[in-house]
Amino acid sequence: MTPRRYHLFLNTQSGTVQAAGITEKMLYDAFVARGLDVVIEKNPEAGFAERVESALASDTEVVVAAGGDGTVTGLGAAMHESGKAMAILPLGTANLLARDLSIPLDINEWLDALPTMTEHHIDVCTVNGEPFLHKVVIGLIPDLAAGRERIRGGGFRALLGFLSYFVRRVARARRFALEITTSKGETRIERVQALAVASNAYDEAPGHFFSRERLNAGFLTLYVLRHLTLGKMIKLAAGMLIGNWKQDEELEIEAVQAVSIRSKKPRLQVMIDGEVESIATPLNFAIRPRSLTVLAPPAPDEPRATFNELQAGEV
Repeated sequence: MTPRRYHLFLNTQSGTVQAAGITEKMLYDAFVARGLDVVIEKNPEAGFAERVESALASDTEVVVAAGGDGTVTGLGAAMHESGKAMAILPLGTANLLARDLSIPLDINEWLDALPTMTEHHIDVCTVNGEPFLHKVVIGLIPDLAAGRERIRGGGFRALLGFLSYFVRRVARARRFALEITTSKGETRIERVQALAVASNAYDEAPGHFFSRERLNAGFLTLYVLRHLTLGKMIKLAAGMLIGNWKQDEELEIEAVQAVSIRSKKPRLQVMIDGEVESIATPLNFAIRPRSLTVLAPPAPDEPRATFNELQAGEV
């Protein structure tokens, strides 16, 4: 195997990176100590878009996304169909895509495994043309996430304040109407408290909490929650931990290849791969199969499920 050349893209603003005292030079030295060919950015203080452009213009084969899920999604969105591969050095809190791909979470283990990682071609989804890698959530969850961001770094008193806000917000939650049109041409009105559109499908197995084994099956999954009280949220979370959450009576699951979601509101607050933002309606979702190349540990070859099989109840 010809040695790869890596471009290190470190998110120095990541809370985890700052808390651990990780620097670009530390990572560069760790690469070099293992005989890995790596380059670092000429202008690490530049804006995100400028840094991405520089990484894509470099003569390296692999761009290393060193940061959390926001860094991975932002870089992956720019890199899909670029001809370069992305390596994920997980330096965030959740590290969702890294966990899905069984990528080591320890820096030293990751560096040791990097030369033997192979190319995986995964799906990239879009909402109104904006790429995402995990899911987009509408309704109650983005409101709770926005509240969480307001208390980040605020200490124990801020955490208690958020917990009080969380309970009050869930208790006051009301359903709202959305018009949903799927790729099958069917249109329906749903009154929901939360709705998510995910890349591929989340697994149902003990201990699998928002994890996906298949990232390149080429479909979207629509999760509709009509009622979401505090007790039902706890029940759903417990179901995810023990592996029977898809049987929840309040949850409807549907595999689609595209979906459009309309609201009376001109804009909706949504959470895209963990980041809360406002998007104009309607929300039009699509998928670009296997359009992003990611390095990860080798995985055994498995038959790829078809969309028709998933429609038959295997989501």
